Amino acid sequence: MSRLAPEGAVASVAESEFTLASRRRRRFTRHRLGHIAAPYALLAPAAAVIGVILAYPMYQLVRMSFQKYGLFELIRHKGRWIGTANYASIFNDAEFWRVVLRTVAFTAVCVSLTMVAGTAIALLLLQVSRVVRIALTTGLVLVWSMPVIVAVDIWRWMVDYEFGVANWTLTKLHVGNFVRHDWFANPWTGFGVFTLLIVWGAIPFVAITVYAGLAQVPQELLEAAEIDGARPWAVFREVTLPLLKPIFVILTSLSIIWDFQVFQQIWVMLDARPTSDYYTMAIYAFHQSFQISEYGLGAAIAVVMVLFMFAATLVYLRQMLKAGEVH
Repeated sequence: MSRLAPEGAVASVAESEFTLASRRRRRFTRHRLGHIAAPYALLAPAAAVIGVILAYPMYQLVRMSFQKYGLFELIRHKGRWIGTANYASIFNDAEFWRVVLRTVAFTAVCVSLTMVAGTAIALLLLQVSRVVRIALTTGLVLVWSMPVIVAVDIWRWMVDYEFGVANWTLTKLHVGNFVRHDWFANPWTGFGVFTLLIVWGAIPFVAITVYAGLAQVPQELLEAAEIDGARPWAVFREVTLPLLKPIFVILTSLSIIWDFQVFQQIWVMLDARPTSDYYTMAIYAFHQSFQISEYGLGAAIAVVMVLFMFAATLVYLRQMLKAGEVH
């Protein structure tokens, strides 16, 4: 009995330690799961609301894209199922691919100019005095708050072929003879005007957001790079840009989404009568749906448009997730 007692005590102690270790592991697991689940729990209400608002319209859009849905079907409120015929029709249409190419090129130019100009203005805000900074920021906010229709009307007056201030100014500066010059007679100059309009309206958001990010960059890092002999561009490329990469990813993604679906600016500027040379994806989908009453084709174009935007932004979203994992 004297020899069995110590063995029993050892076994009891070992069992107690095992139980405590098991409890610690369970508490650690629950604690870790709680940390993992907390962000999703906070996002769940907003995701549920967005899902309820978007799920049904998206379902109807996708369903209509597989139907023959014209005026007759609209009156009957019932489409005729035709499978992938609408998608086959648009994919075999040369006009559709011209519109896709035009939209992609237009989006790339607008996003590139917006990001470059917005970043340049943000860097400028860091260098100017407080009074100038407030004046510039106020101007940016006023531009950003201006309704799209009002902005389009102002730009339409500026480039009017008969009374436009742009034609008068360029003629007075002896740039050329712009008397009664119609900027929209040629799609190249017409899209140049639209690019300026889009970039002008998008710069404030990019500039103010990038400026807010630049203000959070530690000055010690910038000063250390300058002491090491780095030029301003090298400091921005090697120090500032990596730190602000998540911000640039978000801004680029949003700019792609906004510029890819531009509609109001072109539609209003051209008095709701754009020619096929000015068709972007949004205008082409509207034309198919409401001007020639092929709602099924328009729905198919809209679905493809959503897929294009998702594919274009996927790479940026992946980069943002990688940047979040690094930090």
